[in-house]
Amino acid sequence: MGTVTRGTTNPNRLRRMDRWIAATHGAALRRAADPVAVDLGYGAAPWTAVELLTRLRETAPRARVVGVEIDPARVTAAQSYARDGLVFRHGGFEIPVPQRPHLIRAANVLRQYGEAEVADVWARLCARLAPPDPATGARGGLLVEGTCDEIGRRHVWVALGPEGPRTVTFATRLGSLERPSDLAERLPKALIHRNVPGEAVHAFLRDFDRAWAAAAPYASYGARQRWIRAVRDLTADWPVADGPARWRQGEVTVHWAALAPRM
Repeated sequence: MGTVTRGTTNPNRLRRMDRWIAATHGAALRRAADPVAVDLGYGAAPWTAVELLTRLRETAPRARVVGVEIDPARVTAAQSYARDGLVFRHGGFEIPVPQRPHLIRAANVLRQYGEAEVADVWARLCARLAPPDPATGARGGLLVEGTCDEIGRRHVWVALGPEGPRTVTFATRLGSLERPSDLAERLPKALIHRNVPGEAVHAFLRDFDRAWAAAAPYASYGARQRWIRAVRDLTADWPVADGPARWRQGEVTVHWAALAPRM
C-alpha cells in the first residue's frame, strides 16, 4: 500500500535522525521483550536499514530491523545485505510484519504525497505501533516521519506515538547553516506548505532567525555556541522539549501542538 518513491539514498544520510532515535527512544527499545524497528521505504539501496540496525544495537543490543519497500526489485536486490537481526520485506503503509513495531522510521517517503494525504498515512502507521503499557508506563512505539537533504546535513522530522503527533525536531550540520530558516526547505509534508504568514511554523522560524541574529556575538566561539544561545532564547516563547545536551548536536525539538497547522 503506497507509491514507489524515487529511491534516492546515500550512506549516512539518516545519521542525525538515527542518533536522535537512539538517544530518545533507546531506553524504550531496551525494555521491550522483542524490539522491532521498521525502515519504511529505504530506497534503491538498503544502506539506511543496515545503518539503523548498527546504531540501534549500540543502545538496544536485541533490536531487530525490518526494511520494507514497495518496489519488489529493491527488496530482491537487498537480500544480500540480510543478516542476523536484519530482513527485507515487500510492502508499504500496511507494515508487513507480524508484531507491532516499537519503531517505524519513514524518511523522505511522504515528500511526493499531497498534504491532505498525510493524516491518513500517519493514522495508519500509528495504528501499527506497539501500544502503551500502563503496567510499566511505556508510551508505546514511535513513528519518526520527516525529510532531509541528499547527504543528511539538514533534517526536520515529526515524532508520533500511538496517540498521534508529539514533537517536531530540527537538526542540522551547523557549519552548513546561514540561518535557521534554511531548514524550511526540509520541512515534512505536513508542514512545508504551512510556512506562510499566519501559520505557527512560519512564526517559529521567524523567531528562530531573530534569535540567531541576536546570538551573533557568540559566533566567535563557534556555530555550536551560537545555536545553543539562540535556542535558549527561543525557550522564552516556544515550548522546547529538549535541553542543551541535544542542542549541542545541532538539534532543537518543539512540542507538536505549538507548530501544528491551523485547520
